[in-house]
Amino acid sequence: MVAAEFTTPGPPTDAEIPAYLRALGLPGLADVHVHFMPHNVLEKVWGFFDRVGEDLGAAPWPITYRLPESERIATLRALGVRAYPTLNYPHRAGMAGWLNDYSWDFAAAHPEAVPSATFFAEPDAAETVRAALAGGARIFKVHVQVGEFSPDASMLDEAWGLIEAAQVPVVIHAGSGPHGGSFTGPAPVRRLLEAHPGLVLVIAHAGMPEYAEFTDLAEEYPGVHLDTTMVGTDYAEAIAPVPTAVLERWAGMPDKIVLGSDFPNIPHPYAHQLRALAGWGLGDAWMRAVLWENGARLMRLPDAGVGGA
Repeated sequence: MVAAEFTTPGPPTDAEIPAYLRALGLPGLADVHVHFMPHNVLEKVWGFFDRVGEDLGAAPWPITYRLPESERIATLRALGVRAYPTLNYPHRAGMAGWLNDYSWDFAAAHPEAVPSATFFAEPDAAETVRAALAGGARIFKVHVQVGEFSPDASMLDEAWGLIEAAQVPVVIHAGSGPHGGSFTGPAPVRRLLEAHPGLVLVIAHAGMPEYAEFTDLAEEYPGVHLDTTMVGTDYAEAIAPVPTAVLERWAGMPDKIVLGSDFPNIPHPYAHQLRALAGWGLGDAWMRAVLWENGARLMRLPDAGVGGA
């Protein structure tokens, strides 16, 4: 393990998260990987996770925060999550527009929610992105596995160009874990970046399990970041542990690692993710950058600095 300054122990329970944040001198958490979806869509997503253990031969994935929408919003507020996106994503053509409508309405009604958008590999992808940017989208979501398309598909070139010019981040699930797909893996993302080197990409799950290859991209391209979603948790360590050599590289790039949780679709309490990150022992300054500073910068929060001591 890389030697680092003292690391404040992570919170054992959700109730202890606010005290943990005060100890770090943070105003809250900026989580770039949160999902709020139309009820019918979320029910289908939860149904998938319910079947992970039953039908897909994987470890059970209980949804810890299977709560009504109002209670999930209140839970995030109680945890100290001060900013989060909605991260909707389509699985077929024709969905992106109404998913974006939901996200606009949600952000307008809840001050912690960052205006979010998505798009799909379809002929009007550029128009969808153009409308989203005009509407104030500050973060996008692309799910390569669920959408079953390559991120460097030619019909997306104009859409990516618009996003690159606007410097709006895109949380992209492109790694082959926790469950892979036909177009997952680092190669298509590398081709995308070769065509659009100025993109601001946030690699979901830090590219699990291709941690090293996606870390290469984060080191090579200024706009590429890695989010912590599920990384280091008991579930992820059982299927895709982070190699020591990769963790040593992450220790030296605190500006490229950003908090993600996958709330509410996680098989553990929120505090478990924070405790896992703190357990790496990379220092309080590293944790402050990951838990607040980087997410606040990417989501363009007005108070993106660190508060307190």
